[in-house]
Amino acid sequence: MNEHVAVVDLGYGDAGKGTVVDFLCASREPRAVLRFNGGAQAAHNVVTEAGRHHTFAQFGSGTLRGVPTHLTRFMVVDPLALAGEAAALGNPFHLLTVDGDALLATPWHRAANRRRETERGSARHGSCGMGVGETMSYALEHADAPRASDVRSPARLRRRLAAVRSFYGDRDVPLDDVVDAFTAFGEAVRIVGSSHTERLLAQGPCVFEGAQGVLLDEWRGWHPYTTWSTTTFDNVTAMCADFQRLGVVRTYTTRHGAGPFVTEDPLLDLPEAHNGRDPWQGAFRTGHFDAVAHRYAVEVAGGVDALAVTHLDVPDRCPGLRICTAYDVGGEIWERIDPGPPRDLAHQERLGARLREARPAASYRPDDWSAAISTFLGAPVLLESHGPLSSDKKLR
Repeated sequence: MNEHVAVVDLGYGDAGKGTVVDFLCASREPRAVLRFNGGAQAAHNVVTEAGRHHTFAQFGSGTLRGVPTHLTRFMVVDPLALAGEAAALGNPFHLLTVDGDALLATPWHRAANRRRETERGSARHGSCGMGVGETMSYALEHADAPRASDVRSPARLRRRLAAVRSFYGDRDVPLDDVVDAFTAFGEAVRIVGSSHTERLLAQGPCVFEGAQGVLLDEWRGWHPYTTWSTTTFDNVTAMCADFQRLGVVRTYTTRHGAGPFVTEDPLLDLPEAHNGRDPWQGAFRTGHFDAVAHRYAVEVAGGVDALAVTHLDVPDRCPGLRICTAYDVGGEIWERIDPGPPRDLAHQERLGARLREARPAASYRPDDWSAAISTFLGAPVLLESHGPLSSDKKLR
């Protein structure tokens, strides 16, 4: 219980990472929560015993318990969205540090992201519309992409923001306003060097909080219905040599937005308190527990040491819920999805096309959901969650 732990969603996101991190912060009292991928598109729900509810995006999900947050170099930081989130939390900037190498998302990135997604029409990818992918794409082609450390140099900040504005040809948002807002961000938060992560890890156990899910990974998901972010443990491995790998799954599988979803079943009675249709991602979809896809996620993530199973209260309310253990893919029976070569998006796109024609071929309803999921995913269940509160959880 005194080691570092990394929390990763083994599905398409929305498995309950936030509530798991909140529990870990209550039970382990970590030195800090380190965010290691994604950006302002995250939506990690935490509900306290007192009834306070917050959907965390950039602040770590231990903030309501006073646990500091560190945004690592792998984050895409949105200063404007962060200011709004901070206001909702009571402006806990004293709990926040930001790695100077973290990319900055701007209003021009967000607008370009939304234009691109709108132009796709019915072929939308399911973007969250926050500009995270556009920020990553821009940085791949521009060495002068804005980073958090730039807010400490007014001249460099203005120059780099002006370059973003010029690239997108977007004059609707005044440059001066963005410069002023980003400068204020730099005055409110501590911008730190790369050694800060090492210091935190040396001072005590930390919780690494991931965003989205492995089945949306930029290299391992079903391209192009993926995120521009590494959602596996790879970023954590780059920062920390020894940590516990905790994979999170629901007792049923969900997907927010477009893309293959073999076990989707709209007839299941699975109401969702904190997710719904939005203009960018689209519908929130639900289906039976997909043991085949989750096994694939465990494999491409490099394995897990333990599992956190959430929504264990749901099967009793949904008697039709089952675990899918095999697919029928055009007459072929798949009990396993064979991982392709690393970073081969063409292979991932072909795989996604095959999965679009797949249907459940075998399924059953277990007596003990935790035991069944543990068996299929090849890892012990460490944490069971029967509701949104920390008190609804127990170590197994």
